[in-house]
Amino acid sequence: MIDLRSDTVTRPTSAMRQAMHEAEVGDDVWSEDPTVRRLEEMTAERLGKATALFMPSATQSNLAALLTHCARGDEVIVGQQAHNYLFEGGGAACLGGIQSQPIHQEADGTLDLEKVKALLKPDDFHYARSRLLSLENTTWGKILPAGYVARARTFADQHGLKMHLDGARLFNASVASAVATATLAAPFDTITICLSKGLGAPVGSLLVGSEEFIEQAKRWRKMLGGGMRQSGIIAAAGIHALDHHVARLADDHANARRLEKGLEKFEGLAVEPTQTNMVLISYTDARCNGLIDFLRKRKILAGGYTGASLRLVTHLDVSADDVETVIRAFAEYFG
Repeated sequence: MIDLRSDTVTRPTSAMRQAMHEAEVGDDVWSEDPTVRRLEEMTAERLGKATALFMPSATQSNLAALLTHCARGDEVIVGQQAHNYLFEGGGAACLGGIQSQPIHQEADGTLDLEKVKALLKPDDFHYARSRLLSLENTTWGKILPAGYVARARTFADQHGLKMHLDGARLFNASVASAVATATLAAPFDTITICLSKGLGAPVGSLLVGSEEFIEQAKRWRKMLGGGMRQSGIIAAAGIHALDHHVARLADDHANARRLEKGLEKFEGLAVEPTQTNMVLISYTDARCNGLIDFLRKRKILAGGYTGASLRLVTHLDVSADDVETVIRAFAEYFG
């Protein structure tokens, strides 16, 4: 099968499995796993922050960040299409008593800071306390524009807000924009990165920030069930990914552009340009209603992300030849 549903479907390579097999381990809850420590240190260094905390998933990492930044009754301002608002089960509200103030995201993934300003709550006991501004990079394959994050940082400082970045695909943004990961991360107080998407590890995420913040987040990780024991086995996969799978993200981006270009010619499809490893398609023709089933019969897996849209995601298990196969299948369907 050619699986384009998400980059989360990637499988560990043989070399990654070997690294996992040979990993030196200890009890990470007691901070005794040397492989986990190495992964945390190299991640913090690459993002230019003091330290990092290894977690099972980016959902848990985002949640631990919000729980550490915000007390019950506090508010996080977040994009209406952001992953940590839309796709993480309402954990901040359910488990933390944190109110999310969603705001419409612009086409490039940014939040209009004037609209954010209008939604900030006054210092009045009738309102939740606005504490945190949460951004995402990338959003649906789009990189936050250069200069925007710096303006957001200035805005946050002016209004007493902390800033968190859901950077699950931050390395995609770095490779596509040719901007160092530490530069992209610098304006944020905390950052989540994910190892199990384009980087190709089977599991794992890291929360990155100051030593004081991460020490508090470690308590939340324990409460959320994220305290793992001999987790160096999976941390080794993350180390291998950071050492070997970052630069190759450019291949995924090139394959996505090749797929984008190949699909633009079909009437009934509207292709929305992105910059990384996603191809976003809107249906403008009723014929598209059976497209996903048609592709599946040709051993191509695709998934819609809204009723009349399709998201195709390239990754390390999708080759240039696979892309050509997919384009031919579309040609057969629309022919």
